[in-house]
Amino acid sequence: MFAKDLAEKIGGSRLFAAVASKVAPPVDRALYRWLGGRTLGAGPPTLLLTTVGRRTGRQRTVPLLYVRDGERLAVAASNWGRERHPEWSENLLSNPLVWLQAGHTRRRCRARLATSRERERLWPRFIELWPAYESYRRRCGREIRIFLLEDA
Repeated sequence: MFAKDLAEKIGGSRLFAAVASKVAPPVDRALYRWLGGRTLGAGPPTLLLTTVGRRTGRQRTVPLLYVRDGERLAVAASNWGRERHPEWSENLLSNPLVWLQAGHTRRRCRARLATSRERERLWPRFIELWPAYESYRRRCGREIRIFLLEDA
């Protein structure tokens, strides 16, 4: 219980979000690619999601935590607890076809917003994975989008 409380306290702080949101994505992307999709062992499951920018048309790759939902993977658009939805989630709403790399496997997927019933079922699993998600939800003042990623 102590580890989860600590993860929520530190991970959910505004300072952590401000620093980690700038540092973690490029470091995570580089490590993920360098290690060939392997993780360092102790961290939560992470994938690389490549979307097409809705304004630029350029590919954008973001590292995201995920939970398994049967054959699908689910990601939460928390944006570190900020008021605005993350750009990658806006990109998914414009163009749901994405590339996903989970471990060594890279595949084409289609993203869709979770239904309210799916959200209710999946949200506790995200909090279990990364307790700071609950702090993000309280702080952001919006519904955190959850996307399901299915083979295209």
